[in-house]
Amino acid sequence: MEFREAIMRRYATKRFDGRQIPQDKIEELLEIVRWAPSGLNIQPWRIKVVSNAGLKEELSAAAWDEPQIKSCSHLLVFCADTDYAGLVAKLLPAMKEAGVPEKVCEIVKGIAEEMGHMPPASWLTYAKCQVHLAVSYAILGAKDLGFDSCPMTHFEPDEFARILEIPANLVPTLLCPVGYAADQAPPKWRYPKEDLLLP
Repeated sequence: MEFREAIMRRYATKRFDGRQIPQDKIEELLEIVRWAPSGLNIQPWRIKVVSNAGLKEELSAAAWDEPQIKSCSHLLVFCADTDYAGLVAKLLPAMKEAGVPEKVCEIVKGIAEEMGHMPPASWLTYAKCQVHLAVSYAILGAKDLGFDSCPMTHFEPDEFARILEIPANLVPTLLCPVGYAADQAPPKWRYPKEDLLLP
């Protein structure tokens, strides 16, 4: 599927038909998400993949019983990582191991040191914004691979963290259920681009 076609055909699926996506397709989707951009390439997200029906049932109550949760094939729970020091400690050696030029590593190190002075609340906001970039790859990747998705922010993060036993440094930020649509895409509209541009 062409990229533009994936953009135009994607929509927020409200109900899935319950069929399971083959595991190799889920792995392909996660590989697409892996290439999402992030500031400093720090990749401050972790993803919990939930396919167990009983667990999805339990999570549904913490998402106001939205039908996507129980009817999807797989639920991707995107979490923002608040452990900035740990992320930086992992990033710099990984960059060197991957053969990133030393000059680039030094630039990233300097910026990372400056960003290390951010208050925790500011870092969490920053990390959550990065998570949105990763989810955008998930929703477009899903359509490209032949299935559907629905990015969701209306859920109780603390309950999801408790039920899924997510480590304290990870904050559930966005849900992305994926599966095969059981509904129809409504007419799609957006404001004209002129409305997006400031004079």
